[in-house]
Order: sequence, then structure tokens, then C-alpha cells
Amino acid sequence: MAKSVFFSFHYERDVHRVQLVRNINALEGQPLLNAQRWEEVRRKGTSAIEEWIHGQMAYKKAVIVLVGQETASRPWVIYEIEKAWNDKKPLLGVRIHGLSSFGTTDRPGANPFENAYIGGSIPLFDPTATDWRGNIDSQTTYKNLATNLEWWSGQGVIRSR
Repeated sequence: MAKSVFFSFHYERDVHRVQLVRNINALEGQPLLNAQRWEEVRRKGTSAIEEWIHGQMAYKKAVIVLVGQETASRPWVIYEIEKAWNDKKPLLGVRIHGLSSFGTTDRPGANPFENAYIGGSIPLFDPTATDWRGNIDSQTTYKNLATNLEWWSGQGVIRSR
């Protein structure tokens, strides 16, 4: 199991869901930047963002992409996936659209690994639970995530060559 991980995600849309994931305390992830600190890094340009990513990912044992509705379209997420793959870090995804953010859940997003230039099939775990009507049950989804996250973290795929 990878205890120290780098979380890749779409900040603006999913940061509250990511905080729920971190609150499980099954894994140690990089510090989450608040919106002001992220803007400071972003204003410095592409090389500053890449430097931040490289620094945060350097000593992590795995990279977990937390997949929300728009994650697959985010250029920095794709960059992080490709970097993890090229650095031969275990890579996996976990869907988080079923977690509540300010009382609402989201629709599932596309698989971000299909947009990255990597070879191999990357596991994408989905803890989402639904009630008898087919509506997302965010509390059960959270429990499923809490129960499985640590085990899933050890199931990442590594580039073989």
C-alpha cells in the first residue's frame, strides 16, 4: 500500500471533495494549496507550476488521480499523469463525483487516462453507491471510499519499460 501519495485533481471544481478524501486519513498527500497560494504559483507561469508539481510528486510513492466530472479535460492533470508514468510511479484513479460538495454530487467524468500519452491500462476505482431510486448516496459513497482507499492505493500500475 502506498501511504504517501500525490493527488491529482481539478482544483476549482473538486477541491471540497478532495478535502473529504484527505479527511479519511488513510493516506498522506501533498498539502492542498488554497486558492490564493495556487494563484501565486500560477501567475509565475508554466515553469513555476511544473516546478511545484515536480517538488510535490518527488518523494511520493504513488499518484492517485481523483476523478470528477471535468478532470479529464484539465491540462495539468494530464501533465501529472504523464509525469507519473514517465517517472515509473504507481498510477491509479478514484472517482469522486459521488462525494457531496456543498450538498450536491456530480456526474461522472470521462476517464482521464484515455487523454494522456501513456501505454497501459490504469485502474479506475469507483466507490459511488446509489439508493433504490438510482440517486447517488453520498454517505455510503464516502464509507466505501474510506473502507477501500488504502488498499486501492497499492493497486497502481507502473510503466514497465
